[in-house]
Amino acid sequence: MSAPQFPRRRVLGSAAALAGGVLLGGAAPFALAAPAQAAEEPRIYTREEWGARPPTTPATVLDHGPDHIVVHHTASDNVTDYSQDAAYALSHWIQDLHMDTNGWADTGQQLTISRGGYIMEGRNRSLESIHAKLLVEGAQTANNNSHTIGIENEGTYITATPTADLWNSLVATCAYLCTVYKLDPQEAIVGHRDYVATQCPGDAFYAQLPQLRNDVAGKLGTAKRAVSRPLHVRTDLPAPRFRFDHGPAIAPGEPRP
Repeated sequence: MSAPQFPRRRVLGSAAALAGGVLLGGAAPFALAAPAQAAEEPRIYTREEWGARPPTTPATVLDHGPDHIVVHHTASDNVTDYSQDAAYALSHWIQDLHMDTNGWADTGQQLTISRGGYIMEGRNRSLESIHAKLLVEGAQTANNNSHTIGIENEGTYITATPTADLWNSLVATCAYLCTVYKLDPQEAIVGHRDYVATQCPGDAFYAQLPQLRNDVAGKLGTAKRAVSRPLHVRTDLPAPRFRFDHGPAIAPGEPRP
């Protein structure tokens, strides 16, 4: 099946998606109206609350908001410790990996949701930017970090599906982001594999994205659809090679975040 084409609110230069992904440049823009119902901000635990390390350099806040919400899985264990302490430990582990192993300035993604349903701020200045209806540039979807906001969901979902707590928090988070940025969930919510060749967010989780869009639409009082778009179904997508290998987050030639 060929990769679906997603419209963009703005054309961001000539950058193309990586092999196996989606070429978005030049697509017709689409107008987004405010949701029929506003979703309140869910409880998001700040970097200060989970004890983040300071970044080596501050994140860049762009002068616009995102036009897509990218759903990821962390490609880590499907743990059964659903506690707040475990959620905080997850955020520490991700930050240490991104800074100490990847050599980045900070955590790559803007938001993280644990299997217990705890929502945590990731990259520095993420919540500040959301509140200002802007985007902090992350490192989560190669060649598309300048117009997308990324949510990491703890676990590996190639055959398993997320916990109910994680799912409910993801719905609440996406509804809130759609409210802030005036996004249509049927158009805005996508998977990592829709941009690059990766298993992320996992076959089982990816198959749930139409339901996610509809659940978010229900919270916003907007139209539901039986199938919002053809799924990017492939059998050759690379599985995680190691813990937290969820696919390309930055592309060759992109500045290291």
